[in-house]
Amino acid sequence: MITLIYRIYQFCIAAPLLIIATVITALVTVIGCTLGNAPFWGYYPGRCWSKFFCWILLLPVEVRGLENVDETTSYVFVANHQGSFDIFLIYGYLGRNFKWMMKKELRKMPFIGMACEAAKHIFVDHSGPKKIAQTIAAEWNLFSGVPRRPPHRDWQNGYFQERRLYPGR
Repeated sequence: MITLIYRIYQFCIAAPLLIIATVITALVTVIGCTLGNAPFWGYYPGRCWSKFFCWILLLPVEVRGLENVDETTSYVFVANHQGSFDIFLIYGYLGRNFKWMMKKELRKMPFIGMACEAAKHIFVDHSGPKKIAQTIAAEWNLFSGVPRRPPHRDWQNGYFQERRLYPGR
């Protein structure tokens, strides 16, 4: 019975509110990034949207271990998509301003694609290894701890240099 009530809640209350929140968040992101300060507008509206998404779906979220994340170190965070909510959890609760890498097909999603493009998130063409390499080469300055030049087959020790990630540049 509780499952049925929750399904009705999801469909009749949560879904319409989440659609409205998604459209508003996308528009705020696009307008904010267009006016300036893309690192702020490309992250914080999405963060609030993600937290709202979890809250409206009545998902309890407990975050542990954030004290282990060093603010002066760059990281690569990877979502394995084992669940439906990893994007919302990372965006809403990780507390780090970052750039998403996503498949290029998401650019075509109404509102979301437009907002991700305005926020300068990275769209990856997965049609082949050469296309992926082209995306990485084109977006190389966004990565932290990157090689001094785009990758090639002859990796050498000491080839990486430390760099700080500055989102939105």
